[in-house]
Amino acid sequence: MELSQLRTLIHVAELGSLSKAADRLHIAQPALSRQVRMLEEELGFALFLRHGRGMVLSEQGKEVLAHAVRVLAEIDEIRATATPADAPLTGEVAIGLPPTVADIISLPLAAAFGAAHPKAKLRLVSAYTGYLLDWLHRGEIDVAVLYDPRMARSLRSRPLLLENLFLIGPPDAGFSTVRAVPFASLAGKRLLLPSIKHGLRIIVERCAAETGISLDVGIEADTYSVLKDLVRNGHGWTILPLAPIHADVAAGVLTAAPLIDPVPVRRLILAYPADRPASRLARFASQAIDDIAKDLVERAVWVGQLLGPAP
Repeated sequence: MELSQLRTLIHVAELGSLSKAADRLHIAQPALSRQVRMLEEELGFALFLRHGRGMVLSEQGKEVLAHAVRVLAEIDEIRATATPADAPLTGEVAIGLPPTVADIISLPLAAAFGAAHPKAKLRLVSAYTGYLLDWLHRGEIDVAVLYDPRMARSLRSRPLLLENLFLIGPPDAGFSTVRAVPFASLAGKRLLLPSIKHGLRIIVERCAAETGISLDVGIEADTYSVLKDLVRNGHGWTILPLAPIHADVAAGVLTAAPLIDPVPVRRLILAYPADRPASRLARFASQAIDDIAKDLVERAVWVGQLLGPAP
């Protein structure tokens, strides 16, 4: 049994297809198929059930997958302990961030690397969660902040923050960060929101259903900077986290109010690939993000509840 076979098992199980796994791993499909077949022959049972739409794990395959994930995680830890803790950090690390998060932590994150490890090369990648997930799997980024996707087995993750969402309006809306607005009062108001495929919109629609109201969405835009501009120019209200528009609110360009009954929140996680070790640079980035989040929450720039660093 080889580690490459276990990695193949994890990716094929998640994607449900040898061809998709081959594309992700940049390995020829026959080679992956041979790895799966050799592993099944060694174990003496089928790991997957094949059908016209792809492959799904057998019951025994599910048990093997759970062990494979743990084995690779333990190997990652062994490799990590082989590097002296006080060794200087060099090389390159790529960190994936959603746009709203990139806007608030990119500068302090770059400052943290510059102060502690100036010889390290930092690459910041801003994109939506779906893209970041794919790039994590492909090895194009080393660690990412994600808006709690449906967790894939081929990722290791831990919670970072529960982020509150705010009602955002132009200056004449008169919103205040110390005066909450009941969610039900949005009934009949013209709103500007991301499209229904966007995670934020799903959360907002869920809150509307909970309060028994329908939302009047006049314009859909999946870019939060566009939503900000539309609100600023009087086209309606939107719902966003406070952090990326904190400076606009402080300057009086926009106004913001917390929503209650219910409070819309998004859960952020830090994620790493499970099939390869997290480098010391990636672990440093994770700790730096924890520290930055703690500072921003304490200063009420990033409104939410910290969920704690890794043990």
